[in-house]
Amino acid sequence: TGAIGLYNVGLSCCLNSLLQVFFMNRHFTGILRRITVPPCAVQKRRNVPYQMLLLLEEMQCGKQKAVSPIDLAFCLSIHRVKLFVQYDAAQLFLTLWNLMIRQMKKPELVEDLSCLYTICIQEHLACQKCSSETKRNSSMLTLPLPVLDSNCHMLKTLEDCLQYFFHPEELTGHNMCFCEQCGRKTPFLQSMKLVHLPQTLTIHLKRFCYEKSAYIHKLSHYLPFPQELDFNTVLTENQCQADDNEKAAWQYDLFAVVAHSGSTGYGHYCAYIRSLTECKWYCFNDSEVCQVSWDDVKSTYGHSNLHWGETAYLLIYMKRHPQ
Repeated sequence: TGAIGLYNVGLSCCLNSLLQVFFMNRHFTGILRRITVPPCAVQKRRNVPYQMLLLLEEMQCGKQKAVSPIDLAFCLSIHRVKLFVQYDAAQLFLTLWNLMIRQMKKPELVEDLSCLYTICIQEHLACQKCSSETKRNSSMLTLPLPVLDSNCHMLKTLEDCLQYFFHPEELTGHNMCFCEQCGRKTPFLQSMKLVHLPQTLTIHLKRFCYEKSAYIHKLSHYLPFPQELDFNTVLTENQCQADDNEKAAWQYDLFAVVAHSGSTGYGHYCAYIRSLTECKWYCFNDSEVCQVSWDDVKSTYGHSNLHWGETAYLLIYMKRHPQ
């Protein structure tokens, strides 16, 4: 029936944008359609995956241009996700994902959802005096990329942000760590190496930062991002901890952009999403949905002089599979 919008039911533009990104991802909806239906009405009202499935079916079966997510919003409010609150899209994404993981009853669906979004990295901490090294594997749902370097200089491209994120950092002075072999605090080299990338990769551009006055400041400067992203050409061998088969699958196409306009105190979210069936870009702005061009998507690169202009905040890339 075509793309369907979501009515704003009380500062819900952030929620609406994230829901559209979820629902346009056929890998996610394939998991959602396999959930266990709660047995009673009370459990149905409290179950986030089930309410998301009901909303998805209403959007796909209805003939109206937009539907209301009020039942899902009420369900989320039971879990302390309130309406009429300005949310951060990266934080709300994590909240929704964690609620879905906790309420999916089938272990295989929990595993499938984790595999769909989870990034695996290996953290390295090496003493610069005795060369002893500790390693720790960890996982994350988003790559939180800084858009400024340690000297507060603007990074110029998404590739620069990725290289900076995985660049080793020297821990000296007040940041030195205690080395058990040396028996004292010594300089350390801290680094992260990429182990695994998921089918759906979410990149969080850290455009909101604290200044010395504790005031949250938005960084709206120009930062282009590519339609095609190959991590093998961006990261060095030393920044990866993966075999050749894993790295061969590190080629991605841009799937969606969650953009923010406005200031830190007041703003608005919308989503630009590429249809996986039509390969056309659409703008999902609450109840309004329209087809757009790649030039429209590029308008979210940012501009320091456009205080209220749209700026990309979340970038969602989809792993490219060989034809």
